Amino acid sequence: MPAVRNSARVITVLTLVCCSVFAAQTAFAKRDKYGNNGDSRQSANAGKDGTVSVTVGGVVFDRSKNGSGNSAGALTSTTSWSPPPCWYAPKYTPDQLKKYLEPTWEAGSTGYEWDAEQRDRYVNGQPYKDFNKDKTGKGYFWDSFVNKDFPPGWDSCEKPIFWVDQGDPPPANIKNAVTPKILSELAYAEIRVPSTEVTLAPAAQTKVNLPTWAWLDAADFKPVSVTASVPVIGISATATATPQTLRIEPGTKDAVTYPDSGVCAINDGRIGEPYAKGKADRTPPCGVKYLRSSGDGTYPLQATVTWKITWTGTGGTGGDLPDGTFGATQDVVVQEIQAVNR
Repeated sequence: MPAVRNSARVITVLTLVCCSVFAAQTAFAKRDKYGNNGDSRQSANAGKDGTVSVTVGGVVFDRSKNGSGNSAGALTSTTSWSPPPCWYAPKYTPDQLKKYLEPTWEAGSTGYEWDAEQRDRYVNGQPYKDFNKDKTGKGYFWDSFVNKDFPPGWDSCEKPIFWVDQGDPPPANIKNAVTPKILSELAYAEIRVPSTEVTLAPAAQTKVNLPTWAWLDAADFKPVSVTASVPVIGISATATATPQTLRIEPGTKDAVTYPDSGVCAINDGRIGEPYAKGKADRTPPCGVKYLRSSGDGTYPLQATVTWKITWTGTGGTGGDLPDGTFGATQDVVVQEIQAVNR
């Protein structure tokens, strides 16, 4: 039944484009040969503190310790790594799966052969008898969920809905079945870091050959984290992003950076050093010196922060994930120093 699966997937995409990713699940008339309807969204409510709770199975994201503000943004991995495009997690109790599938069978819209295969799988004991009702409270049926951005591979989780006993790991042949490691990767994708627009001194405009100091305020520049969990099976993972370095790119070849590499290290929770009166004759630990005027325009100074990503999870699990970067561009006006001839 590949055509049924593809039809369901297309319907899902069109629906998600028009609806919020946290909209309540919608049942579609056509389902694939495994009983999946392609609707992989999670029904959830977002609290004021950033916590998201899922009403039935799935993954819960706690974003309350995330970066905030209009300029906050997602990290870009420094490697080719990317989070899972889809994954499997608990979704149905026996009664919920029955209520999910039976209306389709009764409608007959998917054909006798498909309906018969489904009844054999979930009712007639091949391998599940009467939706596993005798195991109610002892496990869950797992189904696929899809990354809301629909990256390449989003439709690769095509395993039929399957049962996992409470306390047991998912079948070894199920790729991307949710584990603390998978949760850490999903949490990574939800991390938002604060703006990397640096404070400059001089602020409004600088002068040719005048060292310009650059820094990020320690109060706004600190580690952020997101926790992903599946409460019904008691597993979780927290991904934490910690600022490491700031790279300054002046936006023109006619400039020098401090240090020469343009990479400023973090020191005492701050990158760079605020300018203060009396520092005019000092070389800034982080900054730039323009050698030519920007004329009637500006130079696009690019500030990019590299964040180190670590994770900890249930059962003492944890480790490192690829570093991430986040940058911002700001316009810098550079003027010639005016000399007065007498």
